[in-house]
Amino acid sequence: MKASELDYELPPELIAQHPVEPRDRSRLLVYDRQTEQIRHARFRDLPGFLPDGSVVVVNDTRVIPARLRLRRPSGGEAEILLLEQLEGDVWEALARPSRRLRAGMSLGPVELIESLGEGRWRVRLEGEPAGEPPLPPYITEPLADPARYQTVYADEAGSAAAPTAGLHFTPDLLEQMGPQRVTLHVGLDTFRPITAESVADHELHSERYEVREAAWERIARAPHVTAVGTTSVRVLESVARGAPLAGRTRLFVMPGFEFLRTDALVTNFHLPRSSLLALVMAFAGVEETRRLYGVAIEERYRFYSFGDAMLIL
Repeated sequence: MKASELDYELPPELIAQHPVEPRDRSRLLVYDRQTEQIRHARFRDLPGFLPDGSVVVVNDTRVIPARLRLRRPSGGEAEILLLEQLEGDVWEALARPSRRLRAGMSLGPVELIESLGEGRWRVRLEGEPAGEPPLPPYITEPLADPARYQTVYADEAGSAAAPTAGLHFTPDLLEQMGPQRVTLHVGLDTFRPITAESVADHELHSERYEVREAAWERIARAPHVTAVGTTSVRVLESVARGAPLAGRTRLFVMPGFEFLRTDALVTNFHLPRSSLLALVMAFAGVEETRRLYGVAIEERYRFYSFGDAMLIL
């Protein structure tokens, strides 16, 4: 598959800058792969579209306040984006302006240890992360309530970005659906644009995941599984292929992939040339996904992290 097949044109005004209130009032485009029927609903209607006995799986990772705005010893501005805690007080991070930074430099509570290339650094952090939510760059307006960049079931701290398909759940809807939980700590590589000409030449960095044994037993024997978000899919399909219940995955799902434990997918509308869009195309079909995105644009759905959702049955 060529990376150019993941391109599409999006009117800028459809990039959602703020989440809707309440969360489950967001729109839901429903696509049935068997009948090819498209329906339009609200996220609160989700339970009515799922077959009886479907086990819903959510990713309960919690986003850390990872964006630290700091000062260099010269007084110039610097920014550290914490990506993953490696051990103890040592983290992997993105730092900028990287060309002006040096190993051994102290930036407030952060000490730069070693450059890893491409703006990545090993750093030592004093204390706990105490920065801002790491909102993606296409969200240019301030977020009034940082909790809106967390799912209502966020529990295990460790992500540099939210599993955004889950942002639509309210506590009442969550209780109604009684989901099983998995954990995958989302790194920014998931959102990194595919720059290689061929999608298969794009390399995903690994991400940490965990599934409790009782949850996997329930998921494994379920007659139907609905994954909330592409991150949940990566956990399900990794373990279904024999991976341990805890570890790291670099599973890259692209068209031609055989899904073993995902029967339905709840997902947001993703950026062009992203591995997330490649996963959706693998699940729904390449041409079908293009058609669905075209319908969403025509119907003025809201896109990306704070945008609307799609259910693929």
